[in-house]
Amino acid sequence: MSEDLDFNLFIQRMKDKTNIDLSQYKEAQMKRRLTTLRQKHGYNTFELYWRAIEQNRSLMNEFLDRMTINVSEFWRNPNRWEVLQSRFLPEMLQRSERLKVWSAACSTGEEPYTIAMILSELGALGKASVTATDLDTVVLEKAKEGQYLERSLRDVPPAYRQKYFQPDEGMYAVSDKLKNAIQFKQQNLLHDAFDHSFDLIVCRNVMIYFTEEAKHLLYQKFAAALRPGGLLFVGSTEQIFSPSQYGFESADTFFYRRIEG
Repeated sequence: MSEDLDFNLFIQRMKDKTNIDLSQYKEAQMKRRLTTLRQKHGYNTFELYWRAIEQNRSLMNEFLDRMTINVSEFWRNPNRWEVLQSRFLPEMLQRSERLKVWSAACSTGEEPYTIAMILSELGALGKASVTATDLDTVVLEKAKEGQYLERSLRDVPPAYRQKYFQPDEGMYAVSDKLKNAIQFKQQNLLHDAFDHSFDLIVCRNVMIYFTEEAKHLLYQKFAAALRPGGLLFVGSTEQIFSPSQYGFESADTFFYRRIEG
């Protein structure tokens, strides 16, 4: 069997079994990541690796953890969060008594907890529903635990750090107030249907790993999931070119508003 056929057959089998479509990710990056993982366990082909995965749940869990992109930070690109806090969320709260917010591909939870801190400071945490989703159940469990190393908090403003974190045996624990405000659940962005009528969707530093076709699909799904006037907040390397094709207009750097009407 050729190397390409071996890899493509692995992709198809994984899609059939898990609904995870690896072909929607940039091939070179994904193939390199999975080849390293396969070789780590001593399998010379993806055919042999697949047979092992079917027999060993821990190999499947390791595969799921490796193929998902689990990089997250509190307050990543702080000036963009400041714009959200000082401008966009106050505008939303003037229009609506209750906000519906989604952190998509939330990884280990730094992003939705950042959102919750900001909402709390605005006195709006009790007026908002915050949903956080990820494909990887392992990182979702870490997010629910809310335990972080000190270095993870380096961009958290000092007043927020003191207010929302508690030192705990060398770690820092997120306050129960924030944990109780967020609903964490598993979701496959490319396969699953989305909820709707969101005021804000935050999906940052994930789209860069997808093919152009997958990005096109996701931007369409995000637009449909937002209420008219709702915002999509993306990462610093994920500028949307021609946002109008998805029903968006640029609201600020890395913020896109669903066009009303």
